[in-house]
Amino acid sequence: MGESERTLVLKVGYRGAGFSGYAAQDGERTVQGEVERALQTLLRRPCQTTCAGRTDAGVSALAQYVSLPVDVGELAGREPRRMWRSLMAITPEDVSIRALYLAPQGFSARFDALGRRYRYRIACGNAQPVLAWDHAWWLRSTLDVEAMDEAAQALVGEHDFVSFCKVSSAQMLREAGRSTSRLLREVRVHMEREAGEDLVMVDVEGNAFLHNMVRIMVGTLVEVGRGNRSPEWVAQALAARDRRAAGPTAPARGLVLEDVRYPPDLLTPWTCVV
Repeated sequence: MGESERTLVLKVGYRGAGFSGYAAQDGERTVQGEVERALQTLLRRPCQTTCAGRTDAGVSALAQYVSLPVDVGELAGREPRRMWRSLMAITPEDVSIRALYLAPQGFSARFDALGRRYRYRIACGNAQPVLAWDHAWWLRSTLDVEAMDEAAQALVGEHDFVSFCKVSSAQMLREAGRSTSRLLREVRVHMEREAGEDLVMVDVEGNAFLHNMVRIMVGTLVEVGRGNRSPEWVAQALAARDRRAAGPTAPARGLVLEDVRYPPDLLTPWTCVV
């Protein structure tokens, strides 16, 4: 790579219901497929992107970061706002290009990320949610939010989270000699009123996540909130290092990738090419 090379970074939002996940798959509609198709149309060349974290089918994002190596010559003469509008015009309505950045040569949206934050929304009660319908798990029961939050604190810190990982994915990691340990900086369960509806929010921030990890954590905490398990059970499930010890996997529709954190000043809002 020469000195003329940089990295174009897109901040992408999407509604997950219409996609078979983020990652490209043959014969399936994916977020990566739509984003790369738009970039290829504008840059008139094949584009292979890297994302901050792959999301499953049905999972949404407010701040997925996507990186693409570019030559400064490719961007020369392009007005950033016009390129942003062009990307918005040729991506579907359930994808939003929220910002464009430039980063140094070699930047990776995945490997340079310091942390990722997810939020899971749960709507409780007999009346189905209205505005939260397509991005919340509707439970026709009440939840003990305080007990859930108490239980969730056992998950904070660095642990082996294999009990909260999809079995087939855990097996692949073991075979590849890769760790199932992750560091969670925060797990918080609380009530919040959003667009006129009271929702249970599960906020999780960590350095990285295993396959289905947040959804299994939520499903496990809901068992506590329903009174089916004690708060201490979550710590026991974690220590068991066995997927069968934890609770069910919560539905994908309630999960949103809210933000990704990078080192300060690594991403520069693209207003001009220098």
